[in-house]
Amino acid sequence: MMEDKFQIVGIQNPNEDAPNQVDIGRQEGVRPIFPRVVPIQKPRRHRDKPILAIVLLLTIVTGCLACEMIMTKDPAYMDLKNYNLPPNGEFLFGTDSMGRDVFSMIWYGGRVSLFIGVLSTLASTAIAVVFGAASGIAPGWLDELLMRLTEILLSVPSLLLVVLIQAILGEANVFSISLVIGVTSWTSIAKVVRTEVRGLRESEYVIASKCMGGGFFHILWHHLAPNFVSSIMFMVVMNVRGAIVAESTLSFMGIGLPLHVISWGSMLSLSEKALLTNSWWMILIPGIFLVVTLLSITSLGNFLQKSINAKQSNL
Repeated sequence: MMEDKFQIVGIQNPNEDAPNQVDIGRQEGVRPIFPRVVPIQKPRRHRDKPILAIVLLLTIVTGCLACEMIMTKDPAYMDLKNYNLPPNGEFLFGTDSMGRDVFSMIWYGGRVSLFIGVLSTLASTAIAVVFGAASGIAPGWLDELLMRLTEILLSVPSLLLVVLIQAILGEANVFSISLVIGVTSWTSIAKVVRTEVRGLRESEYVIASKCMGGGFFHILWHHLAPNFVSSIMFMVVMNVRGAIVAESTLSFMGIGLPLHVISWGSMLSLSEKALLTNSWWMILIPGIFLVVTLLSITSLGNFLQKSINAKQSNL
């Protein structure tokens, strides 16, 4: 059992420079020199880190945030003389059926899609943390009631809820669709938060804070959240991916953002016209950017999940 975790390193010969020379059995005077036992340090596995995914994601995010610096044309300008043009020297990614520059639309629309993903994730995370913490601290009967409500919402397809709420709100815009996606994607995180809070609510520092008059949000922010934030980080990252997919799906179905609001989803909504006119670049290029972004976020989320599981297994 000890051979897997330790190695024998003898006393170094003073006449030798190598630090790991073993000299077992030597004696100096009457005191024998016993070999030292030191733990073997396992090499760090750099291969497990999604370096490529991080580089691709940072490149896309940086390009979307600094789109004004790299756009060659106005993404909303309709050049009717140059519609449905394939990629060329002037239009690097071609033009769509309305004469808009696809290269400029990619970066500008990516910023809108990423903004929707981040904003909806912030909304869903805030709702999940408050709801899950309240359920975890609440008495048994109220906790059971809140969890049954959560399970009912989990059983309903989120896309159906998004369509229903968006139909009630009317025409979609960036903020309304972010809010709709956020209020329909918090249930899974809430269940994890509730489980973590139930294990922390009897802690000494939580009880002491209650005795000193600490309110619900004070205890949640200062004592509970720092202990369960690592457990939900993976789900938060994956919620960004889910929000981008939901926005793209709604726009593709024609019930998302209108055409004049440029996003990756609204660009893909023109795929029917692109197929009829054999404009492959209108589908392929936005699809590549969308798929690469989603795969990069997924790889990052999987890495976070493995890191969290490794830390918990070492405790």
